[in-house]
Amino acid sequence: MSQPNPNSPLRPGQFSLADFDFELPPELIAQHPAPERSASRLLDARGELHDRVYSDLPALLEPGDLLVFNDTRVIKARLFGTKASGGAVELLVERVLDGHEVVAHMRASRKPATGSRLLMQGGFEAEVLGRWPQPDGALFHLRLSDEPYGLMQAHGHVPLPPYITHADDADDARRYQTVFARVPGSVAAPTAALHFDEALLERLRERGVRSAHLTLHVGAGTFQPVKVDDPAHHHMHSERYMVPGATLQAIAETRARGGRVLAVGTTTVRALESVARDLGAESLSAGATRDWSGETDIFIAPGHQFAWIDLMLTNFHLPKSTLMMLVSAFAGMEPIRRAYAHAVRERYRFFSYGDGMLLGRE
Repeated sequence: MSQPNPNSPLRPGQFSLADFDFELPPELIAQHPAPERSASRLLDARGELHDRVYSDLPALLEPGDLLVFNDTRVIKARLFGTKASGGAVELLVERVLDGHEVVAHMRASRKPATGSRLLMQGGFEAEVLGRWPQPDGALFHLRLSDEPYGLMQAHGHVPLPPYITHADDADDARRYQTVFARVPGSVAAPTAALHFDEALLERLRERGVRSAHLTLHVGAGTFQPVKVDDPAHHHMHSERYMVPGATLQAIAETRARGGRVLAVGTTTVRALESVARDLGAESLSAGATRDWSGETDIFIAPGHQFAWIDLMLTNFHLPKSTLMMLVSAFAGMEPIRRAYAHAVRERYRFFSYGDGMLLGRE
């Protein structure tokens, strides 16, 4: 039997996985983005439910509010090739290391042995160095024959989520990416920010809404299902993040003026709450004296005490997922149940290419 996660805010037996489930008609899973980013629907779920669109957002915020975005850039992390035997192999690069080395998920009928060389589409090679992070780890440690980011850009495919059924195309390369994506490293988009275009960002600036950025590289673990009935036993995957001191300073200034901090997406929430956890009893202004970076496996679920975030923008998440637990922790379980029931009834579009909602803190 799995052991409780000592870093979980949940007590064993407090909830079951079924508490975070909901019925979703398959046809509501968005397969393509909306024609215009800011024309996506936005459910304002702060108290009473109001059906809006993302272009309404400036009117919902006040001068002096602060938006915090994740500026990670999705890499073309899906690579195809063959083993020496001729068998097909597929890699999903999880992260890039030094020396042309990468860590990747691998799909193959039979996993290749350490020392094997894979011939990848595009004519480059991948040498299998072993498993990662331990000798029996689920991921593979490989060395590519050239610089990984360049190879992925030239020969890779957009790592669309498993519930999107079409092969990636040029439109996905453009739309499964935020307009301000800057730092390459994610295998999944920070989807709440996909709804922002340059025109909406400009209208927010004209409204007096400020913005700040951080980086959290989203891993494939974001799509992994919770496999235990008691969520208190779930152990989170790890993701890399960097939060500039300037962003913490902007948060401190916003709070001091009475403005609100709006986290755009659960990835932004995870990064900020990770810094708050590491700061502990230290003040926010003390944390703003330096940049913060590292790995986080933070598990945010009901019982978590949020530090600095007043509002959240987020897409609609998979049933029984840790992200359902995160939004339930932020807005409350009953408000989330009502919001999701309303979204299904009103035919909102779900998941990465779908619509979103604006949440207030419980």
